[in-house]
Amino acid sequence: MHAIRGRLFRKFVVLAGLAMAVLPAAAQDKVSVGVMTVSSSLPYFVALDQGFFTEQHIETEMTKLMGGPPNIAAMITNQIDVAAVLVTIEGMNANLKKPGVAMFIALDGQNSVYQMDQIVARNGFKADSLKDLKGAKLLSAPGPANLAMARAALAAVGLKDGDYSIDQLDMALHVGALKAGTYDGGYTLEPNASIMRKLGIARTLEAGVVAHYVLGDPKAFAFSAGCAITSHFIETRPEVAKRFVAAWAKAVHFINDHPAEARQALAKNGLVPADIASSVPVHRYFMASDLEARNVAEFQKYIDFFAKNGTLPERVDVTKYLKAF
Repeated sequence: MHAIRGRLFRKFVVLAGLAMAVLPAAAQDKVSVGVMTVSSSLPYFVALDQGFFTEQHIETEMTKLMGGPPNIAAMITNQIDVAAVLVTIEGMNANLKKPGVAMFIALDGQNSVYQMDQIVARNGFKADSLKDLKGAKLLSAPGPANLAMARAALAAVGLKDGDYSIDQLDMALHVGALKAGTYDGGYTLEPNASIMRKLGIARTLEAGVVAHYVLGDPKAFAFSAGCAITSHFIETRPEVAKRFVAAWAKAVHFINDHPAEARQALAKNGLVPADIASSVPVHRYFMASDLEARNVAEFQKYIDFFAKNGTLPERVDVTKYLKAF
């Protein structure tokens, strides 16, 4: 009798195990993310490659959206929950129209050390500093924020409107435009500057011009972009939002602690050529919860600049749109 019971018990265990094996895995929560395929999107790809989203039982649905306007439009209409990279000026402008549509959970810090914004000159054009760009035909990364930054840096060294010409140009066209000699230089962002130097097309005259000429300190952090989530996402799925932020935070700290390893995600995901990935500068990323008082003050000063020059219609209190978890 005991032998029969033993065989029946073992059979039950085997059948139970088989039943468990065919049960579907617990469904992951889906989060829609608008992603610009630029180096600033590094935290998204690191979180994806390192399995940080999976750890939080999140499946991301990526939508490629190049530039702030399509990301903002998608956030306002709740087509995406997250903008992996959103220009902070554009986010704050959207918040003036619909408060809370873009809540920044993380900011991308850039300066002369953590290089992103740069003014370059094509090889063959004689210029050793920004003031030597008098008479030059320049390009600029598109958008009112980028154009304002370029003009502010040039004004700081004494160049007035009329001393140069400047056109907004899609980022994907910068390398080719300088290679062709269509422009003498301009205000560009990474990874374009690294690609230009690698190919011998142009050289950097100065990096971190926003920190230098707008914030007054080359080593201050200019928070020109960051990761933003919608208030709708936070309010309707608070636990999912919290887990998404946890995955993002893990990616941010991974990049800050292991930049060389993190850079490999740039090449793996097709953001830059493999032979350039190791030399592309990366931001110093901050979660909103990591910001110190001086960082918040730097962010406020940056945003205030755009209110003063009319890019933003009024001053914005940045603390209203920083979301720490």
